[in-house]
Amino acid sequence: MLSYLRSVLWMCPSIGFSVLIMGTISLATSLVDRSGRWQHTVATTWARMVLRICLVTVKVVGAEKLDDRQQYIFVSNHFSLIDTPVMFGCMPREFRIMARHKLWHIPFLGWHLNRAGHIPVNRESPRAAVRNVEEAAKHVQRGTSILLFPEGGRTREPNMRPFKSGAAHIAIRAGVPIVPMALVGTRKILAPNSIHLHPGHAELRIGKPVSTIGKDSHEAKHVISTVQQEVEKLAAMM
Repeated sequence: MLSYLRSVLWMCPSIGFSVLIMGTISLATSLVDRSGRWQHTVATTWARMVLRICLVTVKVVGAEKLDDRQQYIFVSNHFSLIDTPVMFGCMPREFRIMARHKLWHIPFLGWHLNRAGHIPVNRESPRAAVRNVEEAAKHVQRGTSILLFPEGGRTREPNMRPFKSGAAHIAIRAGVPIVPMALVGTRKILAPNSIHLHPGHAELRIGKPVSTIGKDSHEAKHVISTVQQEVEKLAAMM
């Protein structure tokens, strides 16, 4: 009971306040820097604030597998709302996200996403989805890595849903590797459809990049299937 009250009366309001304050700062920095780098720094600071508020510690495993000179498409499983702060607070590389376009309609959050150069995805429109892939590939070719949760949203079931192939299409078009990643422990911290935050420990496990050189769009489903197998292996590691 005390844990629930702490979550409802302290953690959730504090997170909401941090969104308001850091969202305002992010918008202010966007007037000076249109590259999105300063906004990413603000988002990283916000995410680490959230993790501290929630009494969450995160261990990053496998960061040495990344090449600082290389852009990537990062993909990960997605079980909890806390996954986003974990990613922004702990990822060893700057990135932009692709997320549901409806998030762009949320005050402060949507304004930040737009000004920081993140990419909305309209899954209801196949034509728009194709444009989203092309836009994301251009971002990568200009030097920006991208993070996606290819299950298409948070998974309520114990196991991962099949990955959608959009990440593979972007990577193939941009000619960059896909990095499989696994988030472990976040469901215990914040379960789906819950506001009860439990202090705890999570891990962000980074796998070996999967090359897309020589692949074409017809092989996207096979590529993303291979990536999902790697994510599942990372998640199952003891």
